[in-house]
Amino acid sequence: MSTDAVPTPPPTTDLATPASVTEASALCAAVLDQVERAVVGKRGALELVLTGVVAGGHVLIEDFPGLGKTLAARSFAQALGLGFRRAQFTPDLLPSDLTGSYVYDQRRSEFDFRAGPLFTGLLLADEINRTPPKTQAALLEAMQEGQVTVEGVTHRLPHPFHVLATANPIETEGTYPLPEAQLDRFLMRLQFGYPGPEEEWEVLSRRITRRREEQSVDPVLDPERLRSVQQAAEDVFFHPEVGRYAIAVTSETRRDSSLLVGASPRGSLALLTCARAHALIRGRGYVTPEDVKALAVATLAHRVTVRPELWMSNVTGERVVRSVLDRVPVPSEYHPGA
Repeated sequence: MSTDAVPTPPPTTDLATPASVTEASALCAAVLDQVERAVVGKRGALELVLTGVVAGGHVLIEDFPGLGKTLAARSFAQALGLGFRRAQFTPDLLPSDLTGSYVYDQRRSEFDFRAGPLFTGLLLADEINRTPPKTQAALLEAMQEGQVTVEGVTHRLPHPFHVLATANPIETEGTYPLPEAQLDRFLMRLQFGYPGPEEEWEVLSRRITRRREEQSVDPVLDPERLRSVQQAAEDVFFHPEVGRYAIAVTSETRRDSSLLVGASPRGSLALLTCARAHALIRGRGYVTPEDVKALAVATLAHRVTVRPELWMSNVTGERVVRSVLDRVPVPSEYHPGA
């Protein structure tokens, strides 16, 4: 079998030279400024998406249609200098539609591998809950392992490789909700929310001025520079007391009476990883408890399971995590950069 058609990504073991905190923070701010040219009034949510990317993970955006999820994904790909592919998840989507498959070339009497949309820098998995679990599993395997296996042959995905997945929380007919074990593979889950009146008018006025539907932003990074920013996040200092605070928040979810299952140690790790990226974006070389509090809902709420008898009482994972943050004492006697 020939694999000539497969793009050859750089080795994932080669670490880029990390940028300084100041340089990386300035680059992240420039990325957000560019994305905000297309997505209006969502700086906080966009910062969370960028946090997930800088942390090296994947983000699930669960919100209503028409709130800019697809536009945000495309704009991030352009600003980050990554290749962009969109996969529309449907009930008849097969795993090979994502991974690619071998096609027989009659001229050479060989099978060529035709890469699927997974072979890109940033993949928009649109309406991920509309495709069967087998196809969802193919995507989540690629997210976790950074590779796909087709016909017994393993193909490495490009690096960096990130997935921004979307899900519609209101339409349940014909959907396949992600089980908790698969949700746990996403580093963060967040919502964009509706814009305010002034923000919505800004969207309309920009469209009128632009005189076309398409939007584009300027590239700020490229794959190599993005890897250097991601590596810089690994150098952000995490004080042991702040780390124990993050663990205390995660552990408290396991004792909450409203939950059937609390967050696992993977939740603590996600909270730590995202907190370092968040501190970097904010221009700091150290993590504070405020970073942990700002990211607890996005990193932990989708990793907990509310008791079934409370579903009708409007109890959600987000509310439980917020109540946990109110209960767990914040460390005060520590030196942030020590």
